[in-house]
Amino acid sequence: MSSTTSSTTTGGTTTAAKVPRPAKDPRVVALRRFALSISVFTILGHTVLGFEQAYATPVVALATAYVLEIGLETLDAWATRRPRKYAGGPRALAEFLLPAHITALACAMLLYANSRLGPVVFAVTIGITSKYLVRVRVNGRVRHVLNPSNLGIATVLLLFPWVGIAPPYQFTEWIGGPLDWVVPALILASGTMLNAMLTRKMPLIAGWVGGFLLQAVLRAFLTDTAILSALLPVTGVAFVLFTNYMITDPGTTPTRPRNQMLFGLATAVAYGVLVTFHVVFGLFFALVAVCVLRAAGLAFLSFRARRRTDAAAPVAAPAVPAQRSAGAAGAPGGSGPAGAAGEGR
Repeated sequence: MSSTTSSTTTGGTTTAAKVPRPAKDPRVVALRRFALSISVFTILGHTVLGFEQAYATPVVALATAYVLEIGLETLDAWATRRPRKYAGGPRALAEFLLPAHITALACAMLLYANSRLGPVVFAVTIGITSKYLVRVRVNGRVRHVLNPSNLGIATVLLLFPWVGIAPPYQFTEWIGGPLDWVVPALILASGTMLNAMLTRKMPLIAGWVGGFLLQAVLRAFLTDTAILSALLPVTGVAFVLFTNYMITDPGTTPTRPRNQMLFGLATAVAYGVLVTFHVVFGLFFALVAVCVLRAAGLAFLSFRARRRTDAAAPVAAPAVPAQRSAGAAGAPGGSGPAGAAGEGR
């Protein structure tokens, strides 16, 4: 923990006292590094690696995300009569926009709509608005439960069949030799360090990767699928990006290690089922399905807890109206001095 130094004067002597600074929020640190990583990767992708989307794609995606995030937050803060989360200066605004920044660049990077910008804008719009429209109360706090970028990508893939996922070769198209292995290795190493040190999502990754390998073996045993082809996606950059930067979203995944492993395993099972039925883009649809099921479970638990709280709350006794006697004013319960004394016992 870093500290600052302040001076105090006691009996003519000046002494320095260290005042501890508040600890950095690991969530904000993780968001900063995720945003920096995906920004650098986007720039290198369009200049060195071989991204085939239009140069305007990430720019338009970012502009859409920023406008939507600020506009919806302003509207939500006004409706709930609370301070705006981005209030407090440029630094507060920048930190507030980090999740939107990541969502926009993820949609721009992973979707391929040739030179058209509309599908990417639509994906970003779905992802950002879902944070304000689909919420569940978790431990007393209202939180969004659907992975924004994954939901936007899956929605576009479902509604626009002519839009696809960025081809895997584009991540190393303009480089060759050892760099074909260096780029995926760097992405894997940086993502693993972020998830191990900041997001604490290594149990989720273990459950997801272990479940993916298991479903591949089972599909090869139960169907005519060759085991090498079932395992081949693990070697691609797209799988590495999905594993380290998509499925591990801190805001829409469990925090307890056991629940993290179950979340990752459930996503792998859903993927295996979808692929068995020849559903393409199974990674994204599987994650949407698991997030929706988790949201339904959290909503049920929240409803049950609220019912229990309401049932356990004491019922207030109905107020008994004072009865005024038509006789002596001093009768008990009357409005005279004797009645007042009786009520005060």
